[in-house]
Amino acid sequence: MNTKACFESGSVKVGPPRLGDVTLVAVDGPSGSGKSTLADELAVDLDAVIIRTDDFATWDDPVAWWPRLRDGVLEPLAHARPGTYTRTEWSDGVPRPGAVITVNPPKVLLLEGVSAGRRSVRRLLSALVWRELPDRTERLERAVARDGEASRAPLTAWQRFEDGWFAVDGTETAADHRM
Repeated sequence: MNTKACFESGSVKVGPPRLGDVTLVAVDGPSGSGKSTLADELAVDLDAVIIRTDDFATWDDPVAWWPRLRDGVLEPLAHARPGTYTRTEWSDGVPRPGAVITVNPPKVLLLEGVSAGRRSVRRLLSALVWRELPDRTERLERAVARDGEASRAPLTAWQRFEDGWFAVDGTETAADHRM
């Protein structure tokens, strides 16, 4: 087991690396809660690389894409090798395969987005941050402002999916930090 020291970024205490020599931090929570903004801030503080779950998810496949991330990125990084994945590009609210992204082994990798802190990855996490705005309507309006009015119906369905996902996965209760 890697016994490198823990460190802190603002109010987020991060444990030792558990993905080989990579410190893996997840920022999870419902859509429209500010996860991306928080992850951007943490990335600067931690000198981290960010991978966003939006780079994998689609309206039709909100979480089952995980093997692509695990096999293409996390497994290689655990063995000090670069990982790769094909990013999902969102243009006009429609997901399409985009660029192939190479991820060289970083000191810190931030996974950001819905399901980033899922049960199957928790043993590899050095920290799990839960980010949630309690007002569901405000979260929807923020997400629509970000993604466009055409996304309102899919985002409303997405919020219903999130409710079930988080209830079953127990992400919030497993979090090290709530922000």
